[in-house]
Order: sequence, then structure tokens, then C-alpha cells
Amino acid sequence: MSAGPIVVGIDTGGTFTDLVAIAGGEIRVHKVLSTPADPADAVIRGLREMLAGMAPESVTYSSTVATNALLEKKGARVALFTNAGFEDLIEIGRQNRDDLYALAPSRPEPLVGRAMRFGVAERTLFDGSIIRLLSRAELARIRRLAARSGADAFAICLLHSYANPKGEESIARALAPLGRPLSVSHRILAEYREYERFSTAVVNAYVAPRMSSHLKNLETRLEGARLRVMQSNGSAIGPELARAEPVRTILSGPAAGVIGAASLARAFGVDRFITFDMGGTSTDVSLFDRRVRIRTLSHPDGYAVRTPVIDIHTVGAGGGSIARIDAGGSLRVGPDSAGADPGPACYGRGESCTVTDADLVAGRLVAGNFLGGQMKLYPERAEHALSRLAREMKTNPIAAARGIIRVVNANMERAIRVITVERGYDPRDFAILAFGGAGPMHACELALDLGIRRIVMPRNPGLLCAWGASSAPLGREYSLTVRETNPNYRGLLARAAGLVRRAHAELGAEGAAAIRHELWADMRYRGQSYELEIALTPRFVADFHSTHRRTFGHCAPSAAVEVVNIRIRAVAGMPVARPKRIARQVGKPTPVSSGRVLVGGRERTVPIYERGSFGAGARVRGPIVVVELSSTAYVAPEFTLRVDDFGNLQLEATR
Repeated sequence: MSAGPIVVGIDTGGTFTDLVAIAGGEIRVHKVLSTPADPADAVIRGLREMLAGMAPESVTYSSTVATNALLEKKGARVALFTNAGFEDLIEIGRQNRDDLYALAPSRPEPLVGRAMRFGVAERTLFDGSIIRLLSRAELARIRRLAARSGADAFAICLLHSYANPKGEESIARALAPLGRPLSVSHRILAEYREYERFSTAVVNAYVAPRMSSHLKNLETRLEGARLRVMQSNGSAIGPELARAEPVRTILSGPAAGVIGAASLARAFGVDRFITFDMGGTSTDVSLFDRRVRIRTLSHPDGYAVRTPVIDIHTVGAGGGSIARIDAGGSLRVGPDSAGADPGPACYGRGESCTVTDADLVAGRLVAGNFLGGQMKLYPERAEHALSRLAREMKTNPIAAARGIIRVVNANMERAIRVITVERGYDPRDFAILAFGGAGPMHACELALDLGIRRIVMPRNPGLLCAWGASSAPLGREYSLTVRETNPNYRGLLARAAGLVRRAHAELGAEGAAAIRHELWADMRYRGQSYELEIALTPRFVADFHSTHRRTFGHCAPSAAVEVVNIRIRAVAGMPVARPKRIARQVGKPTPVSSGRVLVGGRERTVPIYERGSFGAGARVRGPIVVVELSSTAYVAPEFTLRVDDFGNLQLEATR
């Protein structure tokens, strides 16, 4: 690797930890098995193996620690302090239901038990006026309750603290000497709608101790390298903010993949695509319509979190997803995963039949080329697992493999329809950008099911999330509730000035330069319950009407318009390596071998190509298999593969 500072991007997945290092325009890549017990172990081992003793200057890290703490219910014991009479707000929630017709709807258990929710004598009104001030005696009582609670972290959530944070700040000062993580709702989210604000603060408190401990451990082991952590909105923050507000990192891994795709969009030659990131544990899909799409409310594992996130839909469908026969005799695939340990049966330790085992038996995964030949697979174990499942299905292993592939593809097809059809978009108007370790193996059949005729597979597809982490800019995103009807543009700019100063000051303190920002407004017609996010420009009102028409099919230009919140998104770009052009193809591409591959419903002998042997302009008609370090691609007979100037595989449907 050439001289110069080394910038590293790392993505920790459920099965593999991916690393990309950039120095002087040169790129080095590596993959290691994840270590769920301590994710830092895989990070440090991967850095040592990839860099061979060289020290990175900075490491940008997309972490699953906060996500797993929430999903696995292994977070902290939290004490919640809120206004007396509102202790049950986080459990009451809203009347919204994901499935309106479920006969027995279920909701997740609250993260804070009833005995750990404490009411306090304070009341602030919606306009910020205080009608009941916290007394010294009340603050002393709160401190005693907190000390006796046995809590690992505290959440402080008072009504209307977005309008006047005095009460929350008083409680925070009283609890600070106890030395436990504090999640203060107005610091995390200065917006109205108390349920979402309270829930966000509670989730933050629940994951904070585990994330804080992990990041401190990782910083120590990085031995001086500057650590940055991916946020769910696609930008990076320093470890101090990540420890204080880990709720901002809940979807950092999937966000890194979308940012990686966005950074390469010009090289792809397309700016309207569906990102299809199929990894070992899950599949993440997102719509890229000339820009990354951000939303401000998500529900990880059913808990409301109102922080900016890239609009990503995740399903439990990955290479490690376990196939089984349910009580009704139907084949199910996922959401349970074999993970990295023990992993799919073909990894040599597990017994479960997974999607990876099905792909291997179907010939779409080549055992001798897995991870470039660095990791041994055991085809006989995969065949044994498929045979066991096939007996339950009363069929043969090849048919069982075909069934697993069809079922997991159907699960992923539904996910794509959520972010296209349910958002008012036709998926046929977009290309599929397939990445992740398993994405290129399933993209062709998925595209055919959706009527999509173009697929792009970037170089190093299994490492695109790590590339995205290395490309992520430093960023801040803040919001403020204003509740102004028929607002004036200049007046809104004045209201946003404090947010602008704060974001620029914080980024500047991290050494950022060339800071740029965008302002947005959450808008609605007066009397509506929910808002649309509109860029705050001189024509923001006209843009709101047109966006309302496109989203809901109608608009009302004569109706009163209300701006509920204003937002700032500030970023400071980082230098990254740009994709390099590759040499032109000389002659006809030559396969390195051939294999028996399941094509449609039957096995056929199919040529296998090494991706590194393709030059720009190479063309090959499917069916073929393409192998490389980070992934394997299956090109169906309905597609023709073309290699572009940057080494991306461009697949076009020919029939």
C-alpha cells in the first residue's frame, strides 16, 4: 500500500466483518468472520491481517452493537423519570397498528418496567411556561430514588421540554453525580409528540451502557487511530456523541451500504436504483431516486425511534437464514439465522439447513472459490442438511434447494414492494443494485419476478457497506419544533439560525472543513396529523403542494399551511478514493471452469468466470457464474452481462 494516511471503513455484520482500507488512492479489502461475543475482536484481527502492521489514521465503523442490544433484549436496566401521571405513556403508545386486520395483535413489552417509572412534580405547558417548578426537595427525592433503583442508565422525559428544557436539565444535574448514562429527551429530540420523544430517549438509555463499553474497548485497542461511528442517516460522528446518543446508530450498517452505492452512482451510470443488500443475516433494501431518501421515524423491533434514518426496509432473509417445515407443512425460510457461529451447515460447525447451503447445492456458490479460496466450505454437510429437509418435504435435495431459493426470493420481493409500490413508485422504473455477500446470487430471479430489466453489480459487492463507511462524511442533524401557520421564509431562516450555528460549531470542533448544510421543513395542511418533509427554499410552499399531490393524489393550494418542525443536515466531506477505470477486454472472456448449476427448474452445465479476468467491454450471455473474493454472482439465461469502464457488471434482460 502506498505512503500516506490510511483511511479504513468497517462494517460488522451478523456473519462477516468487512474491511476496506484506502491510502494514496490504492484500495485494500478484507473479510473475517464476525465475533458476536465481542465485535471488537473481529475488527482488530481484520485490521492486523489486512494492514500487516501499518497503523490507520482513521477508522469509520458501522456497528450492530446497539441494534443487537435492542433486538436481543440485552440492554440496560433503565429508570425513567417523567411527569407524575404520565408514567405509562411509553406503554400506552399510539393506537396505530401495523396489521389492521390481525385478530390477536401483539406489541413489544416496554423497555422500562412499571416499577422503574417514577413520576415527578413538575409541569411545563406547550408554550414553554412553567406552572409547577421542580423544588429542591423534589430534586433530592429524585436523586434518592435513582440511587436506590439499581438502574444502569436513566431516561429523563418531561412534557413539552422541546419548548422549555429547564425541568429536564435540573433533573440531569441532580443525577449526574451518580455517574450513569443519562438520556435527556430534549437533547436527543427537540420536537413535540411526547410518545415518540419519550420512546426515543428510553431506547437510547436502554442501549447506551453496552454501546459505551464497546466503543471504549474498541478505541483503546485501536491504539491511537481516530474512531468515527456511522449514523443511521449515512453520516459519521465521533465516539463521544455515539456513546451519549447510540440510538443514532441503530441502522448504521444498512445505511453504510446505501452511502456506498450513492458514492459510486456516477460510475454505475444510473441514478434511479433499488439497493439490494443481502448479507448473512438479513436483507436491506432502499430506494435511491437521484438522492438518498431520509425519514425521521422508524420502529426497530416495534419501538418508536424518531431520529433521522435512511429509508431502509429490512427483512430476516440472508445467506444464514434457516429453512424449516412449519406445523402446517409449509416451507419457511428465516427470520432465524445461523449467524457466524455456528453458521450454515457448509461452514463445518452448524447443522441447520440455510440459504447458503441451498445456493451451494444448487451450484450457484462455488466451494473452491469461497472468499477467494481463503475459507473452506464443506459441500457434503450442505448436502446432508438439504437431504434431511428434502425427506420432510418428500422430494429430492435439488428440489428442496430450489424451494428454499424461491421462498427467500419471495420474502425479499415483498420487501422491495414496500419501498416502491407502497411509496407510490413502480419498481420497473428502477435498476437493482445488488451487493452484499449473497445479493448477486439472487438478483436475477428477483428482478424477473418484479419486472425489472437492469441489474448493476459493483466491484467488491460484499464489501460495499465497508466502502460506504470509508466514504461517509462527518455529519450532524438537528431539529426544532416551531408550529407556525402560513410561515414566512425569512422568518424560518431566522428560527433555524441557532441550529446552523450549533451544527457548524460541533463539526468544526472535530476538525471538519468545507462544511455544507441543508434546511428542511416538516409541513402539513393545518388540522392534519402527519407531515411531509420539504426542502426549505424560497419555493417551499409550492413544493409542499406538489409533493402532497404526488404522495396522496390531491392538494389544496388555498388551505392554510403549517410548518411543524425545521431541520438542519450538515456534513463535511472526507477525501476518498474514486473508482478507477479498468483495462479494455482483449479477446473473448475465458471461463476458469464449469459446474452443474440449477437453472430454472433443472440442472445444467454452466461456465464459471473469475471476475478479475473481465476487462471493460466484455460481454457474456447467461447462464454463467462469476466468482470473486467478496461474493459470487449468478447470471440467469434471461440476462446478458456487460462490463463497464469501472469494472461494474451491468446486466440487461434480453427477453
